[in-house]
Amino acid sequence: MVGTQAIARGARLNTVPRPITDLFDATVAAHPDWPAIDFMGSVTTYAELAAQVRLAAGGLQELGVGQGTRVALCMPNMPHYPILFLATLRLGGVVVNVNPLYVERELRHLLEDSGADVIATCDLTEVHARVSTVAAELGVRHVITCPIADGLPVLKRIAYRLFKQGDIAPARHDARHITYREMIAKRREPAPVAVSPQSVAVLQYTGGTTGLPKAAMLTHANLVANADAMVVHVGGESPTQDRVLGVLPLFHVFALTTVLSFSIRVGAQMILMPRFRLQDALKTIARTRPTFFPAVPTIFGAIAGVAATRTIDLSGIRACISGGAPLPAEVHDAFTSTTGARLVEGYGLSEASPIITCNPIDAATKPGSAGIPFPGTTIEIHDLDDPAAICPEGERGEICARGPQVMKGYWGRDEETRAVFVDGALRTGDVGYLDADGYLFIVDRIKDVIISSGYNVYPRVIEDALYEHPAVAEAVVIGVPDRYRGQSPKGFVTLKPGTSATAEDLRAFLADKVSKIELPHDIEIRDNLPKTLIGKLSKKELVAESREANKHAGGERANVGSA
Repeated sequence: MVGTQAIARGARLNTVPRPITDLFDATVAAHPDWPAIDFMGSVTTYAELAAQVRLAAGGLQELGVGQGTRVALCMPNMPHYPILFLATLRLGGVVVNVNPLYVERELRHLLEDSGADVIATCDLTEVHARVSTVAAELGVRHVITCPIADGLPVLKRIAYRLFKQGDIAPARHDARHITYREMIAKRREPAPVAVSPQSVAVLQYTGGTTGLPKAAMLTHANLVANADAMVVHVGGESPTQDRVLGVLPLFHVFALTTVLSFSIRVGAQMILMPRFRLQDALKTIARTRPTFFPAVPTIFGAIAGVAATRTIDLSGIRACISGGAPLPAEVHDAFTSTTGARLVEGYGLSEASPIITCNPIDAATKPGSAGIPFPGTTIEIHDLDDPAAICPEGERGEICARGPQVMKGYWGRDEETRAVFVDGALRTGDVGYLDADGYLFIVDRIKDVIISSGYNVYPRVIEDALYEHPAVAEAVVIGVPDRYRGQSPKGFVTLKPGTSATAEDLRAFLADKVSKIELPHDIEIRDNLPKTLIGKLSKKELVAESREANKHAGGERANVGSA
């Protein structure tokens, strides 16, 4: 700590800015025979992965991918993601992370805003149809179809194609569409490309204060620094190979560092699961014996529920790392008491690649704390009324961060970039304080964002969709406590005179306009909604009302984290 000011500095970090593909190349050279990916039992070594990355890079280069080309990756966890991720970056391209659950309007915004020339997606009918429709509308030059079955073990591949025929999109052969196999068929070696560590590697979309998705520009150096910091934080590289359970989607910024970047940095095995199903996850843990398990609180809560009734062996895990949303004390206590595993909470945001604090892996943690600054990171608490001033120790203010993992800025949004920095420090939009030991405690949120199962849900997106209904006069969406998800969106609406609609009518209307995670579980129709003195719709009364109701119902800790 510095004097009585609320400033905390993390451990020293000796990170060298370099392309993230350099991490991968070093691991391939050192451990070519180590398993790099386990996908449902199908194992790929680092040497095999390197060969596939070269083929994919050659194919992408033939499609015109080069310095600055934006390549969108819209797929669940499957081997094609790390292959295309590394291949794109090797060519100096920029990865645009896209949630495959996004509906057409959300997908359209991300592709249009990023200017993506290429999008790679899976062959799930529902996802592929949305991608093809939007790509055609926007004139995206190439859609690469990656069959999920191709990554599976032989018997599972046969069974998947036999029993999941209705879920598999038929291959399309036209000027825009190409299959992954067709793209690599020529086995073209890519021409070498000089990639600057300061060039943008990933466009990671986040809604920030406006609720309109904008892209954090994460450079190669940003991603490398956060991976290097994670190595220091967990106590250095293990003498034996680590195994990281990749149940979090790689398009999510938390998994981007804790699963992908960290794994290629230390030569860990990525155990990829396309989605979280509790029983499948438990079987995968038993089969693969991971040493690191990053996840969101809802997943740890679900495992704790099972562990209360039968023994679950997590003894091989060095640390379970919770992020993406605040970790309720009851979830932490239930998980650690029933499994005996160590669970630590971290905190971050897309703009910081994402980790800025985490509780120690091998030392004491503090209940309710988001931990200490990540190595190389400085945390400052700035005055809410005067952002240029730093608060005294223990006083609440806006959490701000400095470090080599902090983004370059927002893609195409200079004004918003300037607004999110104060004297060079990144403003998180969250309110918290630092104690005398440098531990961060988060107490409130400035941003209008709901965190549901680790995903950022922006009320404005849902409100805009509600306003499209012909009967809706006013709409407000807030986050309410949800025992499983941490928070879930709840809508409040008034109806236009002479019209009628039920909550179920409105939910049905929203079904194809927002993603499943954004769909409110509850919509309340009222005669009027609270407003400010100038007539602006006000949420604070509804939030206070919800908190009071939750308190009387035996409520739980507010969900205030961000990632």
